[in-house]
Amino acid sequence: MSAPGNSVVFGTEDLLLSLCNSVTKVLTTATQSQIRFSGMVQRITKTCLKPDIGCFVLFDGGFSGLVVINFTAPAAMELYSSYLLNMGMTKAELAASHTSDEVSNVMGELMNQIVGDFTSKVGHELQTHITQNQPKMLVLNKQVILSVDTNLDQPEARRVSFFTGSNNIFYLELAVERTEFIRLGDFEPHEALDPDQLFAQTNGETVVPVAARADDGNDDLLKSLGM
Repeated sequence: MSAPGNSVVFGTEDLLLSLCNSVTKVLTTATQSQIRFSGMVQRITKTCLKPDIGCFVLFDGGFSGLVVINFTAPAAMELYSSYLLNMGMTKAELAASHTSDEVSNVMGELMNQIVGDFTSKVGHELQTHITQNQPKMLVLNKQVILSVDTNLDQPEARRVSFFTGSNNIFYLELAVERTEFIRLGDFEPHEALDPDQLFAQTNGETVVPVAARADDGNDDLLKSLGM
């Protein structure tokens, strides 16, 4: 969209679209199946964790927000199974239920990759810096309202429906402080450089992806949310 003076404005819907594209990119690559999202977006007043598996990530920096993805059991099991089968595991090695810790761990890893792709891409395009917490996955049998977004300045919330390759459904929710980025002049975003990759290339080492690194320092996050 454009503002007076032909300045380019990047707002909430642009952030949401970028996040949706990160979801489809990461999950399509991981599962080797087509992930798609609805062309309609809902304005919502609050973000919730819902059954059967709810996952949330906080991000902060140039702007603050909360990302929630709620997976139905069939959607979670399809994504989990497809991902690990593509990694070389056999069906006999897979967990049988969405309540398994292994399923939560895999979905958390995928969530981390999604938000990492989003924060890297948007932070680079908008020439700002965003950090994220380690994703938290919860197996749920009832809805849990997340009030963390009440700390945002003029929060806006959106929900988008997603569909797996087998048409199982899951939902993305984004709560972000109301903000607009306005381009002051013409510039070409440079390709983001990963310092770890550069260091490894120089030393001939193998890099462990950021998304795969464990972060045990955020256990107090759930406590701060009253969980």
